[in-house]
Amino acid sequence: MHSIDTKTAKKSQPQPEDKQSNNELLATSALTMLSTIMGTVALVGIHHRYRKQRQPDARLQDYVVGIRSQLQSLTSTPTPQLARFSYACQQAATAWQHAYHLSLDDKNNTNHHSVADFSAAHTTTVLTRPICWVSGVASMPKNSALANDDQRADNDFGVVGIDADRQIVWQTTMPERVHDIVVQPVADIKNACIDSKNRDVVVMGRRPSENFWVLDTATGHVKFAINAANNRHFYGHACYSLDGELLYVTENDTISLDGKIGIYDAYDNYKKIAEYNSHGIGPHELIMHPDSETLVIANGGIKTEQASREELNLDSMRPSLVYVNRHTGALLEQIMPEHNQMSVRHLAMHDDGTVMIGIQFQGEKHINVPLVLTHKRGDADFKALIMPNDQWQRFHQYIASVAVDSARNLLCVTTPIGGCAVIYDLNTRTLINDVSLPDCAGAAMFLRQSTNNTANHDERSGFIVSDGQGQLTVLTVNSLATAELATIDQGERIFINSKYHMMSFDNHLQAL
Repeated sequence: MHSIDTKTAKKSQPQPEDKQSNNELLATSALTMLSTIMGTVALVGIHHRYRKQRQPDARLQDYVVGIRSQLQSLTSTPTPQLARFSYACQQAATAWQHAYHLSLDDKNNTNHHSVADFSAAHTTTVLTRPICWVSGVASMPKNSALANDDQRADNDFGVVGIDADRQIVWQTTMPERVHDIVVQPVADIKNACIDSKNRDVVVMGRRPSENFWVLDTATGHVKFAINAANNRHFYGHACYSLDGELLYVTENDTISLDGKIGIYDAYDNYKKIAEYNSHGIGPHELIMHPDSETLVIANGGIKTEQASREELNLDSMRPSLVYVNRHTGALLEQIMPEHNQMSVRHLAMHDDGTVMIGIQFQGEKHINVPLVLTHKRGDADFKALIMPNDQWQRFHQYIASVAVDSARNLLCVTTPIGGCAVIYDLNTRTLINDVSLPDCAGAAMFLRQSTNNTANHDERSGFIVSDGQGQLTVLTVNSLATAELATIDQGERIFINSKYHMMSFDNHLQAL
């Protein structure tokens, strides 16, 4: 018995080989951990140096804050939502792989596509969060599983819903590049036809296109796909009546090349019910006047050949801004810019009825013309905003979007060719500052919600700007900049905060 105990004791004692193995394992683990830490520190350092070049106010603390917020978001997410997220990830590859293998034509309806399987095949719902903005996307994340798929013409066009934290909630692939995004108003909330949580969002094809689509705002599911009528194509923009009942769309008569405004009934599956003249050539953006009876139309003045997108009349173009009765199409006012090649292209409406106008100049590069104008009904001419030293060439003759904050009298203007976004003080009509944002285009209002319940309701606001490099950038104006502009350094007039996504945002961004 004693001998057995002795053998057992010997077996239980650690052998020299075991000690050496354990020491090697500990040393290897320590070296691996040290290498991981040093590698992470090096990567953070390199990335932070790059961020500092683009965002001088970037801090190392931002990384800690970001990780902490993501962990809090993950731990606070209910289990069913996590399960839905996992399922969405599993289904994404299948959804993209089958994208647009289905035929969309419905021979029994010349204005509508068949959408029985369209929504399920093309939408990936990621999170169940409220949507704050909707944007077109020119390049969505590629699916590596499809990299060698030669049987389909893969494209990256789509639409995404964005929440208050600038995270992507849903994404829907589209068969072609899109342009304007139009959200159905909820002013007529007593009407049961409009659900304030699940209202429609209209996605227009890029001009000239024969299609637009109607999506559910909350989920991104496609409800309708609308075809242009015979001898018509769309010019990329639309707007709703303030009660959300009718949709007005800029169109082109492909035979006469006259501009048209098509009218579609949102309560009857977006059936086209009427059209009238835009009183010009090449109507682009149009908006509804606060009086709810007047439609404001930017006639770009350019005749566009549908197949090639060739601009046919740059020397003889006649742009204009027109006001028409939205019920009858009767012309109320028409204003021409000072130069016939100042294409009146993009619009935003101030609550007081002043129209904000973005110009795209089609003339020689050396010609310097004002590119941001305003107009109010009854004024004989446009009024240009003030540009320091009249250097409008800073915008490279191209304004992509205009967005207005009526409460604070601020205007945001973007130019992807000029690579910047600028904010104007409309009280003085002067430039507050410009911010370098390469390939920026979309612009919309941004309202920063306060976490302090005792704070007043006059929250700091600003603008959100999207760009082709995947940034969603919030530009917040220093309140002192509007009161004492001359005393504030340029770097402190606008606060910048960007979030990056693995996609290229397209021309327009629309706030809900």
